[in-house]
Amino acid sequence: MSDTEPVDWSKQLFDDFVAVGITLFPYVPDAGNKQLIKYAEEHNGVRPILLTTEEEGVAVCAGADLVREKAVVCMQSSGVGNIPNFLSFVNGGRFPILMMISMRGDYGEQNPWQYPMGQAVDPILTAMGVLLFRVDHMDDLAPASEAALSATFKSGKSAALILSQRFLGAKAF
Repeated sequence: MSDTEPVDWSKQLFDDFVAVGITLFPYVPDAGNKQLIKYAEEHNGVRPILLTTEEEGVAVCAGADLVREKAVVCMQSSGVGNIPNFLSFVNGGRFPILMMISMRGDYGEQNPWQYPMGQAVDPILTAMGVLLFRVDHMDDLAPASEAALSATFKSGKSAALILSQRFLGAKAF
């Protein structure tokens, strides 16, 4: 690949997930996870699971752990507000949950309604014992992904791979 060709970060992340044995991709549809889920739909060895709410994704990940499977729940930052109660069960049951969160309400946001939840993501997840791994630039993706995957599937911790708007690009309002 030449220096001028864009890197398909979704493919890189998908390949990282599959390499560690993630087979379940529960998700709430979002522009930030659209391409990643497309790769999951096209891959015979994994299964995307369309959710009606983010809490279901946390439950799928906990259930996967019970049967020695691996999962990553994919959601937008606004969905983090839906999951604290489920994260309390995850914390109490010591289930290792991996979340991929595409941010709204941070760098370059044009929609004022996105800021409150965008600013609450880190404090909510930290309060619930989730380790945070933020991606602001392409150079952050591989090390953050590796750290989040290791924390979850080797150390048994809950982790969030947070894809910032600096990384994803801000959506026009």
